[in-house]
Amino acid sequence: MTAWRLGYRYDLGISLSNSEDERKLNMAVKIGIVGMNGIGNNHANCYKEDELADVVAVCDVIKERADAAAEKHGVKAYYTLKDMIENEPDIQVIDVTTGGIDNGSWHFEPAMEAMSYGKHVLVEKPLCNDVREGREMVAFAEKQKVYLGCNLNHYFTPPAEKAKQYMESGEVGELIYCLAKMGFNGGELNYALASSDKVKGHPYFHMRAFLTHPFSVMRHFCGDITHIQTFSDRPGFRRSAGDVMVSINSIHMKFANGAVGYLLSQRGDAVYGLGGWWSLEVGGSKGTFTIENCVEKVSFWKAEKGIPAISVPIEPEVTDFGTNDFNRTFNHRLHAFLEDVDNKVSPDALRASGRDALAVLEYVHAVQESYERGGEVVRPQPLPPLHGDPFYLK
Repeated sequence: MTAWRLGYRYDLGISLSNSEDERKLNMAVKIGIVGMNGIGNNHANCYKEDELADVVAVCDVIKERADAAAEKHGVKAYYTLKDMIENEPDIQVIDVTTGGIDNGSWHFEPAMEAMSYGKHVLVEKPLCNDVREGREMVAFAEKQKVYLGCNLNHYFTPPAEKAKQYMESGEVGELIYCLAKMGFNGGELNYALASSDKVKGHPYFHMRAFLTHPFSVMRHFCGDITHIQTFSDRPGFRRSAGDVMVSINSIHMKFANGAVGYLLSQRGDAVYGLGGWWSLEVGGSKGTFTIENCVEKVSFWKAEKGIPAISVPIEPEVTDFGTNDFNRTFNHRLHAFLEDVDNKVSPDALRASGRDALAVLEYVHAVQESYERGGEVVRPQPLPPLHGDPFYLK
């Protein structure tokens, strides 16, 4: 199966001879995975399908978990990152799939340790749960001259690729607005108080653990955000249960290019309607597109000269990709990182980079700050300069 313009390629279900297997392994990027819970095993399964990937070891501080993953994936188990790196010197990429508070508090230390050994690092989202640590990670990657990427997988999809083509061809025109709605179906009848220590007692869990995704998608299409204002709260049934999570987020924003944006996100507080659990609409001076349910379809409305302000709706061009398998986004995104490593791209060309992940972490930090200030407008901290040296990596 050959995918679209980004160059992803998967030879699935094809039987190879031993010599072909050896040749592919010699060409593959050697990977060590840290954190072998659900996400770590998900990544390992994706790598099995990828001709660019060669997982050589797994690591987890819980011995039983590391051993089970090693047996499942046919590799060696380690219980500290130091031991894995020093005993497997050929590893090129450390894939950090640990979790922690806000799904990110255990990312900083293994990522920094791996980069100190000169290894490229891919980190699960969010980059981390502390914006100061995120800034340090990005600065250290540049100092070490290694790649730092993040699993911002939501725009590694056929609908997103098609939407980008509309933009790059000039069919959208000048950006006017961006509307995003992303969250979880639910409601009062489906609510249960979280039992996990990484969730309960943490009011900003939804902001820090989840808003990375919608912000990354909005920035992918519309660029940097300069102003953020949020009105956030939690419904009565959460309050009655003693749940402190600020689960409803209504976020206004302004982009550097002058466009305006709005993001609505909630964590299972209501049932979503049109567009499903994940929808995006980007309106421009020449055309507007929407993406529904992330992976399913993209629709495009082309502006026509002479149409009245109120009229029969324009019929859109609809591209339905015939899939609702969101999990394929992991394959696409992981392969893109390996492809960039293998091609030794310049840092400014690295897709879904640590710097991109830091940008959305800055936005999430601004959302929290705006909420704490009663809905004041906050200007996220600008990103550090990007040094796009084409000979950055030797």
